[in-house]
Amino acid sequence: MSTPESTWFEANQRYLTAAVAEVRIALETHLTRGPAEAAAAAEEARAGMLAAMPQPPALEVLSATFGLSSFERKILLLCAGVELDSRFAALCSGPGKNGVGAAPMFSLALAAFPDAHWTALSPARPLRRWQLIEVLPGDALTTSPLRIDERILHYMAGVACVDERLRPALAAPPPAQEIAQSHQEIALEIAGVWSRPAALLPIVQLCGDDVAARRVVAAAAAAHLRMGLHIVDTRGIRAGFAEVRAFLALLEREAILGTSALLLECDDPDTAPGLPESALVNLIEQVRSPVMVATRAPRHWTYRSAVLFDVGKPKAAEQAELWHRVLDPACPGLNGQVSALVSQFSFNSGAIRSAAEQALRGAPEPPAGMLAERVWDICRTQARPRLEGLAQRIDAAAGWEDLVLPERQAGILREIAIHVRQRVKVYHDWGFAARGSRGLGISALFAGPSGTGKTMAGEVLARELRLDLYRIDLSQVVSKYIGETEKNLRRVFDAAEEGAAILLFDEADALFGKRSEVKDSHDRYANIEVSYLLQRMESYRGLAILTTNRRSALDPAFLRRLRFVVEFPFPDAPQRAEIWRRIFPRETPVEGLRYDRLARLNAAGGHIRNIAVCGAFLAANEEMPVGMRHLLSAARSEFAKLEKPLTEAELAGWV
Repeated sequence: MSTPESTWFEANQRYLTAAVAEVRIALETHLTRGPAEAAAAAEEARAGMLAAMPQPPALEVLSATFGLSSFERKILLLCAGVELDSRFAALCSGPGKNGVGAAPMFSLALAAFPDAHWTALSPARPLRRWQLIEVLPGDALTTSPLRIDERILHYMAGVACVDERLRPALAAPPPAQEIAQSHQEIALEIAGVWSRPAALLPIVQLCGDDVAARRVVAAAAAAHLRMGLHIVDTRGIRAGFAEVRAFLALLEREAILGTSALLLECDDPDTAPGLPESALVNLIEQVRSPVMVATRAPRHWTYRSAVLFDVGKPKAAEQAELWHRVLDPACPGLNGQVSALVSQFSFNSGAIRSAAEQALRGAPEPPAGMLAERVWDICRTQARPRLEGLAQRIDAAAGWEDLVLPERQAGILREIAIHVRQRVKVYHDWGFAARGSRGLGISALFAGPSGTGKTMAGEVLARELRLDLYRIDLSQVVSKYIGETEKNLRRVFDAAEEGAAILLFDEADALFGKRSEVKDSHDRYANIEVSYLLQRMESYRGLAILTTNRRSALDPAFLRRLRFVVEFPFPDAPQRAEIWRRIFPRETPVEGLRYDRLARLNAAGGHIRNIAVCGAFLAANEEMPVGMRHLLSAARSEFAKLEKPLTEAELAGWV
């Protein structure tokens, strides 16, 4: 059974064949000086086909869309005829020629068609303005070979495709899906802007960090107008001014052919190497199709009006609604678990649907608790930021039982965990976020001597909260070049934002020291770096931890902006004894250990661990349980490394 699409396709093929035949007959009539009756009959037959078609053929749509004159239409058919009808080659080569390698020329069209006009081949006219045909190298313009563009030939034949020259820079549009109400409202506003009569539609600028959310809004706006969408990441355009101009012309042509809107993603200011930013803006302003420009921050336009929309991830309530929509059919009653998901992970609609589908796959009716844990782990993996080169992910294996701290410090750590867990309830449900966005980030300073457990405390919090912990490599973040440090910090926070990972800035005084007196431009930019970090920490929705061995080195103004400060004291003898009791795993064989004697070693927890591990290797080599003798040898090595002598009081009664 034939469908409307197949019926139109077949009719379109017949119509194109008839139109090509009409031009061929006109050429034959010109070359043989014969009567024009056959040409008139062919034109009449084509007109009859046109009247019988339910929808206009592609040729007529193309001619009307690009404003082709009757003569320009014939030139286009002449070029198409060479590809579709073998008889055209002989006609183009002239009488007595075999037609091998023959191509249509403008001089032939000028002579053969009575409605000819010289301006048809002007660069400003549609044939060349929209690259419908290509003028190949030749001695003169009128005798240069002409060739129809492949994409145009396919369009005329009714074959749907995308220009291959554009494909490397095109991104797949998001599938049709239910989107958050706030995004739907923006899409409707965009559709309303473009529905108003205007000689030149305004540029729609979508600002925000979430690429997927911007694409979803753009696709929804295009769908409201019954248009398609072409998405282009302009960083993929690697060419000079002329090449970019040609690319944008092809892109706009593709949008016209497919009745589509354009979404140009311009997140990176250095979009096209060798192409100034002002030149790209100028080229975008010349696009006449409905165009949206996606950027992180607003851009300024020289001549064309623009309408700005801020597009972020769905609001917390909308995310909760989306989670319920995809999870409740399989496992109703997840209110508490969904609230926990929303408080931790800021996902758009596509990511929520993907995580839910993965969690439900292979388990039609899992228990609510098991499903919630599975979804949490999937979200944690999906949100895992890409911080290669800037951070190291730490496998959080330490628990509260491994951490030996005074009760006051341990209580502050537990309070930090409470703040992370309950931030959505307090900020959003209880209205604190509506009073202002400053100070909503959860930040902490861990200060104390080396080896006192600062990094381990970060691991404990990460394990308690079931979050990823990233230790920031400051040597990769701090740059001597002006502006590079802020750029690296932005990359760190932006990458970590979606999953609200725990960020651990180790030895932070190297980056966040006291702001200096401004003596030159480098001092001024160093202060800007500190200010930028303060701003990002205050807005970061996760937990940011700074560690330092020298609290006094930090700027007091910086300290005032931190929510928690935890002092990690050097452990006293009872605490060291407790660390020694907990340092060996259950599987480690030990014999004759005197923890009160071991506690006499004036060592912090990190050094105690080094001694315990080294002693275990010595005992394993002797195939014996770990004993005091092995730990004594390991302690001598550790203290020698620290250039600290072991005193008689520390060694008394060991062996």
